[in-house]
Amino acid sequence: MALLLLILGFVLLIIGADKLVEGSSGLAKNLKIPNIVIGLTVVAFGTSAPELVVNAFSSYNGHTDLVMGNVLGSNIFNIAAILGASALFKPLIVKRNTTWLEIPFNLLAISVACILALDFLIGSGTDNSITRADGLILLAFFVIFIIYNIELAIKGSEEFDDIEESMTNLKAMLFFVGGMAGLVIGGKLIVDNAVEIAIDMGISERVIGLTIVSIGTSLPELAASIVAVRKGKVDIAVGNVIGSNIFNICLVLGVSGVINTIHVPDASFFDIYFNILLGILLFAFVFIGKARSIQRYEGLAFVLIYVAYIVHLVLGV
Repeated sequence: MALLLLILGFVLLIIGADKLVEGSSGLAKNLKIPNIVIGLTVVAFGTSAPELVVNAFSSYNGHTDLVMGNVLGSNIFNIAAILGASALFKPLIVKRNTTWLEIPFNLLAISVACILALDFLIGSGTDNSITRADGLILLAFFVIFIIYNIELAIKGSEEFDDIEESMTNLKAMLFFVGGMAGLVIGGKLIVDNAVEIAIDMGISERVIGLTIVSIGTSLPELAASIVAVRKGKVDIAVGNVIGSNIFNICLVLGVSGVINTIHVPDASFFDIYFNILLGILLFAFVFIGKARSIQRYEGLAFVLIYVAYIVHLVLGV
């Protein structure tokens, strides 16, 4: 029953995020808000909404291992699995801004989170954790990232798809309310039943968060990247993943830290270091072979790395 409710939670979560984006975009369109602003706010937030809702519930209920597992697992899945699999279909071209600003910013964000969590090592505390103050620091980085994107929008450096479907305000409002309800109900079902499954199977919340929960909440990013690659807009696939990772660290982890102090177990630092390693590899792969692109063999390397990581979690933890 717990597994069925977990699956139901994922279904409600993904459908809720999709309808929330549709409804919000429809309202914004009717209010004559530029498409670029919709893309930078509503759509970008929509793909990270599952992680945000699940982590908000997890943090509020004190399941901090699930919080860290979901954020770190989602970021690992985004780069190693989503980008890797996307590159297998078609080499991914990486824009100049993504190469020199967004990928390094992603690496900076996870590095800052690592430093903030290492309280015991740097001598500022007796327990490794993300406190409310740390959460506010991460949110400050998120504000910087949003300002950066607004600057790009003003300069016209980025492109976003037009919102194809127009809808009435009533329909848009129903989609918005229904999508939000799906997110909240689905998020609660996921947290409650993921914890129950972990207890029943004797598996740690960290491993559940790094695998089942993180993959489930990353489905919007997976869908968005696949659609982008199929449409030939491979650069959007890269931008979507990198942007989602920055949202996860700065916004999702930041909000979770503000809600409740997140205790970071020693085992989670392996996942943090693995995130940093993937960020370095991504930056290196962009320059190996053809300039500013991720080739098929590099995508295969990412996929194999992710498989090895999952094997390590299942057999070594």
